[in-house]
This record gives sequence, structure tokens and C-alpha cells, in this order.
Amino acid sequence: MIIKSAKFITSSAKFSQCPAVKDPEFAFIGRSNVGKSSLINMVTGIPGLAKVSSTPGKTQTINHFLINDEWYIADLPGYGYAKVSAKLRTKWSLEVEHYIIKRENLVCLFVLIDSRISPQDSDIKFMEMLGLKQVPFARIFTKTDKLKPREVKKAVQKYDELMLDTWEELPVTIISSSTKKTGKEELLNFIEQSINIFKKSG
Repeated sequence: MIIKSAKFITSSAKFSQCPAVKDPEFAFIGRSNVGKSSLINMVTGIPGLAKVSSTPGKTQTINHFLINDEWYIADLPGYGYAKVSAKLRTKWSLEVEHYIIKRENLVCLFVLIDSRISPQDSDIKFMEMLGLKQVPFARIFTKTDKLKPREVKKAVQKYDELMLDTWEELPVTIISSSTKKTGKEELLNFIEQSINIFKKSG
């Protein structure tokens, strides 16, 4: 797939404010500061499309981008650490959960995992929730340029071992680096195939 155009559409503080359900949609989520915005910019090839910040918890709304005038990217608020009140974190969590469970045109949710950090309960439990709710998702391990290949492999294996305790099979997994553009082609191919399946099923 070639990205010919990508443009910001809207920021939604509530699930009910999201754009009308129509075109296939792919959402990105992960712990705060996992590299969501950098990955979106890398995939689309447009620096600055999604705002990158060094401050965890910067994304506070559901941000929609229209790609090639035919499908959407949704940048979701991160979970985990954020310099905001517990009340506001709870509000974000509820709105994101509504989006994930109720968004009819959500083709796949990409769960971003920082490859440099040992398996986190928040990531494991979040993916377990997706499985229970039957939400289609894929794992994307980020910031792999900071590690040696064998260290990346070991990081993925740690998650695999934990998940296979309760999962019959593992989700699609993509290794990425926004700096080196690792995983871009694989991710775009996956999205293209998923869109084709979505259109046929519709």
C-alpha cells in the first residue's frame, strides 16, 4: 500500500463525538510514551501529522486521521502513567473502552508495546480484555532500534510465554522502529489485506 494522502479530521473527547461510522478504521493504543504518534507519522510518511511529545499522557482525545480518502487511523489516549488526576484517567478509560467495544468499523486495534521494558501487567491485562470482548488486535513492539536483534527476540518471547498461559494462539506481531522505519511495509501490507477483507464482508 502507498500512502498518497493523510489529513487530520477531528479530536473527540467522547466516543459519541467520533466521525460517523463508514470507512474501515485502525486504532493505535499503548502505555503512555510508548511511541504512538511517532509510529503514526512513520507509517503515513508525514512528520508532524500526529503530535509527538516527551510528556507522557499528552494524547487526551481520540484523534482521527483520514488516509487516502478511504480509511481512518485513530490515535487513542495511552493507558498507564499520566500527569493527570485519577478522575480524568478514569474518564479517558471509559471513553476509550466504549470506542474499542462499540466502534463498528474498527477493523483492528494495534496495541503498542515498548520492547525495552519487561512485560507489564497493564499490557497483559489490556490484551486479555480485548480477547474476552473479541476485539481484533495486533501487537506492535516499538523502539526496537534501541536493542540488539537477540534482545528484541527475547522481549517478544517473554510476552509470548506469559500470554500462552491463557491464549490458544498469539496475535499478529509486528516489530517496529519509527527511527529506522522498521515494520512500515509489513504494517501497511497488513492494513491493506485487512481492508480488502472488511470490504468483502461488508
